[in-house]
Amino acid sequence: MTGGGLLVLGDVVTDVVARHRTPLTRGTDTTARIRVLPGGAGANVACWAARRACGEVRLLARVGAADLPWHAEQLRAAGVHPYLVPDQEVPTATVIALVDATAERTFLTDSGAVLHLAAGDFSASMLDGVGALHVSGYLLFSGTSRAAARLAIDSARERNIPVSVDPASAGFIAALGVEHMLSALDGADVLLPNADEARQLTGLPDTAAAAAALSRRVPLAVVTLGAHGALVAEAGRVTARVAPHAAEAVDSTGAGDAFTGAFLAARLSGADAPTAADEGCRAGALAVTLTGGRP
Repeated sequence: MTGGGLLVLGDVVTDVVARHRTPLTRGTDTTARIRVLPGGAGANVACWAARRACGEVRLLARVGAADLPWHAEQLRAAGVHPYLVPDQEVPTATVIALVDATAERTFLTDSGAVLHLAAGDFSASMLDGVGALHVSGYLLFSGTSRAAARLAIDSARERNIPVSVDPASAGFIAALGVEHMLSALDGADVLLPNADEARQLTGLPDTAAAAAALSRRVPLAVVTLGAHGALVAEAGRVTARVAPHAAEAVDSTGAGDAFTGAFLAARLSGADAPTAADEGCRAGALAVTLTGGRP
């Protein structure tokens, strides 16, 4: 995976991030610091990749028509070329991120226009000059957006463009079913789950064993471990354990997206998988010091 730009097929979200230092008090007020920010796993990945400079970074996503100008402006400001499809009927996805005093986040998610990305929204010309395709796993949780992802993956395979996938959400995987999710991952060259997702996809309680098992399905599995770094697995075995970078966390929202964006950018620049994973851990450490999911 060397040279060329990056196309991300993903999601654009309006994030409402509420950082509360005390536990939520049911039935009354809890003081919080609240901000409205641009987000979305796919969009965040694109922004973090563009920050590292890896050629042109493109993002294909669907948003509510009323929000398109603002989201497009935010992406361009981050160095991302947006292919945003306006949806006249469904609003932009919205996520309420509740971030507690330990920087751990809990999401309330309205997927909105994300799951309405259609095969007709994708054009093979979007892959021109691209060295890698990344698919946000959130697209795999509806038939419409899954068809769009499948078309893009198949088109990339025809051009020998490597494909990476982030499984996105343990909660959504449980709702879809593991076998359906694994089927949707067919054609991926790189899988980038977190530890919970890796264990869920394999049914194995040990994260290293889960990483090794996933690398028998795809050539390269890179499992993020949050504050504990990452595992790199190839050909059925863990080949590297990557140490974390220290950080004072205030909000863990988007840390995995930061890892993925920096990892992919490093790979496009010629880095091997462990070096790229170290770059990912460095970006993830920076991400947790920021509010929201973007650099």
